[in-house]
Amino acid sequence: MGNKQTVSSLITGGEASAGPPLGPTLGPMGVNIMQVIDAINEKTKEFKGMKIPVTVSVDSDTKKWEIEVGIPSASALLLKEAGIQKGSGTSGTDWVGEITVDSIAKVANVKLESSYATSLKSVAKQIVGTCASLGIKIEGKTPKEFTAEVNEGKWDSKFT
Repeated sequence: MGNKQTVSSLITGGEASAGPPLGPTLGPMGVNIMQVIDAINEKTKEFKGMKIPVTVSVDSDTKKWEIEVGIPSASALLLKEAGIQKGSGTSGTDWVGEITVDSIAKVANVKLESSYATSLKSVAKQIVGTCASLGIKIEGKTPKEFTAEVNEGKWDSKFT
């Protein structure tokens, strides 16, 4: 690759547009903006409504481009799993949603790739911690109760 220019931006999954922040930055690079936007939306549609880090790299000589899509935050993934827009403002007292252990495992698997943790179980415990701050229960239990069960090995079959 020749001279490479990159643009990094936080976009809403499936809703990137030719407007700011991407359009005006990509324009001077000489790429077909709509092609790039369509590709970004295709790659991020499963994260609809969530904030996703996206990086577009453009070769200034050939005008070839590639897109790298980051991973949404654990909070964003959990809110999606719980089907709610935002977490509780008063964590620990107000519970605004509930998810299953399978949702915890799903989010933990996504995050495991980008974390330095060595085991799915340790990532799962971090995710449960995030549930606590968002006001989301797991399997009808508070995150604290659920963590105790994880520590006892009750959910090991889900986190291996």
